[in-house]
Amino acid sequence: MQAWLRSGFRAGTALLLWCALAGAWAGSDLQVLNAATVTTTVAGRTQTEAVDLPYHWDRHQAAQPGVASFDLPFSLERQPDVPWGIYLARVGTSFSVELNGELVEANGSLAYSDGGDYAKIPRFIAVPARLLRPGDNLLRIRIRADTGRRAGLSAPVLGPASTVSADLFASAYAWRFSGSVLLAAFSLVVSVTAFALWLTQLDTSAADGRRREGVYLWAALAEFCWALRVADGAIANPPLPWVAWGVLMTACYSGWVVSAVLFCHHVAGWHRHASVRWMRWAMAVMFVGAVSSTWLSLARAEPQWLTGWLGFEIAGIAVYIGGFVLATVLRPNIARVLLSSVAVLTVLIGLRDWVVIRVSDSYGDTTWVRYTSVFFGIALLTIVVTRFRTASQQARELLATLTAKVADRERELAATYGRLERAAREQATALERQRILRDMHDGVGSHISAAIRQLQSGDAKPEELLRTLRDSLDQLKLSIDSIQLPPGDVGALLAALRYRLGSRFAASNIELQWAVDELSPVERLDAQAMRQLQFLLFEAISNVLQHAQATVLRIEAAMAGPALRLCVIDNGRGYDASSMPRAICERAAAIGAWLAVESRPGRTVVRLDID
Repeated sequence: MQAWLRSGFRAGTALLLWCALAGAWAGSDLQVLNAATVTTTVAGRTQTEAVDLPYHWDRHQAAQPGVASFDLPFSLERQPDVPWGIYLARVGTSFSVELNGELVEANGSLAYSDGGDYAKIPRFIAVPARLLRPGDNLLRIRIRADTGRRAGLSAPVLGPASTVSADLFASAYAWRFSGSVLLAAFSLVVSVTAFALWLTQLDTSAADGRRREGVYLWAALAEFCWALRVADGAIANPPLPWVAWGVLMTACYSGWVVSAVLFCHHVAGWHRHASVRWMRWAMAVMFVGAVSSTWLSLARAEPQWLTGWLGFEIAGIAVYIGGFVLATVLRPNIARVLLSSVAVLTVLIGLRDWVVIRVSDSYGDTTWVRYTSVFFGIALLTIVVTRFRTASQQARELLATLTAKVADRERELAATYGRLERAAREQATALERQRILRDMHDGVGSHISAAIRQLQSGDAKPEELLRTLRDSLDQLKLSIDSIQLPPGDVGALLAALRYRLGSRFAASNIELQWAVDELSPVERLDAQAMRQLQFLLFEAISNVLQHAQATVLRIEAAMAGPALRLCVIDNGRGYDASSMPRAICERAAAIGAWLAVESRPGRTVVRLDID
């Protein structure tokens, strides 16, 4: 069976190659060199033999690492007058190319293993016309082969550089290198999109409503793994040693398969059943088995471990996809039909790749699943976007319902707030009325009561009675002024005091010295605190007018850093500072100000500091 496969694929490869060259062969000097003499050195043993190309290293040398030198003679009727080129569908791992004894191309090291892998992309080697000669010519290609890296040599094609480059190399390079880069970029975009949806979308069917939608996560992981796996086709020098890098690439491939299966599981709705637990265990075994078999294949140079495991994996996936297709037939929907079609195609292409790449002696072929996987990516993206649109529509409907409920609630709250606001205004008016009455009782009322007592005693002197009544009138005016005082504006408060009491100073023959700087607003002094401060200052000034017998009254106000300092200074007879009126002390404490008094004959200072 294996011999039949090998011969069949050799014939198929030759047929495909001749078909590819048919259009370029007519009227050109293209030559296909498919007969060579190879000298190999493996495990210290050197041997020479004649071979037909392509040459699959792992098949001929049982996957053992080594080096080889291929001699490929060819003849020309005349020396070309234009540059020629050499097309190599696959060569390496590392290689060098010599033409008639002169080096024309080298990639990687032939002396050391575990270096770069230059067999991943097709090669075009320009050849100056001067290196070619009429008659016999010799093309020598040396390679170094590492285990499991698909080393070997495909049949070189020689001819005019323009023909070889345009007709053979350009399309092959576009498929194997540019295609790999574009596919990796596409998968990465799909992965980022799905991951962003996973971060923002919740599974509304979950009991707590807080679990994220798993379908988006598995889509993101599948495409991310595939982006890394396909990108390997454009990486000649991996950042890890070969065995570790080979294991990582297999892990990416297996991660793509596992995530894709679990994605299908979510699309089918089976993730809500009890089967999800054993399914996850099965996928974990598949992933670990692929990684382990890869390590065994590469570390022990026994590729049959990975070949066997991949065959088992494809069979298992095929059984699962069969069940998925059956479920789709029984309960079809757009997502299931689309995913089933792509899954069947992908499994068939994966089986083809396994036979061609892992089982047959074919060399120079590349995997097809990297290209068909784009259909899976498109299907995956379509399903993800469709589910997102459905979820968004449900969210919009829910939002509309919530908006209507919120609007009703806002109207209710607005009505309640209106009632509360009216009640608050009425309460504020009542409190303000009570405050005015209290101030009038404590201030104006006490002064009028004192005047009445003076009249009732019969001993009241007219000037004392007049002073008491004036104090009462001034306090009444200040009570009215306090209603309109801006909160925190101490400068306006002092200006009002100066305006109201200026005539009293003049009538009492007291010189007013005004030393008030520009003051910053004191934010913590609200309307109530401003009234307390106003009456505190009035009490201090009233004491000077009534008792101090002063001739000079000085008002100082300035900012001391962030604090405000107020001073009332007179040159009167002084008094016992410890007997400061209780009303002044209480008002200072009420506004949280620091009060200091010093008094002696000729100088009395009442200082107030407000932070």
